[in-house]
Amino acid sequence: MYLKLLQSCNRLHPRAWDFIQLMRWDRPIGIYLLLWPTLTALVIAGGGRPSVANLIIFTLGVFFMRSAGCVINDFADRNFDGHVQRTRERPMATGRVKPREGWVLFAVLVTLSFGLVLLTNATTVWLSFGALAVASLYPFMKRYTYYPQVVLGAAYSWGILMCFTAERGSLPPEAWLLFVANVVWTVAYDTYYAMADREDDLKIGIKSTAILFGDADRVVVLTLQGLALFCLALAGARFELGLFFNAGLLVALGLYLWEFRQTRTRDRQACFHAFLHNHWAGLAVLVGCILDYAAR
Repeated sequence: MYLKLLQSCNRLHPRAWDFIQLMRWDRPIGIYLLLWPTLTALVIAGGGRPSVANLIIFTLGVFFMRSAGCVINDFADRNFDGHVQRTRERPMATGRVKPREGWVLFAVLVTLSFGLVLLTNATTVWLSFGALAVASLYPFMKRYTYYPQVVLGAAYSWGILMCFTAERGSLPPEAWLLFVANVVWTVAYDTYYAMADREDDLKIGIKSTAILFGDADRVVVLTLQGLALFCLALAGARFELGLFFNAGLLVALGLYLWEFRQTRTRDRQACFHAFLHNHWAGLAVLVGCILDYAAR
């Protein structure tokens, strides 16, 4: 029904679907992967009762910034996506959307996001410039380093820091545990994503952690996922979270083990499905966090 609603936008404008695909509104997995840890941080920052205003601001902010990130990513990769099986039909790769149009859309989305941040406080506003810088930098990193996933992790985790400054007006040291946990987790699941494209990336000279890790890829991913859970457990202890939060971590661990088993053949589709599957782990942690506060 969601996709049918998006596709009906073509009735309003014949090119609407091109821009919907450019922003990946037809593939909301990136929104989930960004939203669940952001909301987890917001719930913790608010002591289980974050302000309604911040809930709206950060939910919309995730939506707009993820869309902006997709646009700048496709601009950066417009000459590469056509050579990758999974991305060859993207709007900029096929020429259905011109680079100039992409820049205009990116500017609009960033402006909307900044307008939301202005509704918070000065500290959060200043932090938002870092978020924009990292998000804009990521798409170009795969040309120069085997660690573009680390930059993506920082981009996907910056909102965690902003949640605390928006809710509390300051950034407690414990918030960095959540930040590090999310960076590590992002590297893990985006490595699965890169494993699906590894053969194509090797041909066109794109770098990634999937290429760097080689045959150790799955073991490294599972290790990173375990490290993320360890950091979350430490953060949970510092924020005095208990049974339900830890139960959410155990559910996430079970999901990670399932992904490890499913990718044993390193089949392209299996790796991509493992990437998609990670959002359930993020959701499990969020639900555990909410239940923990609700039980008090």
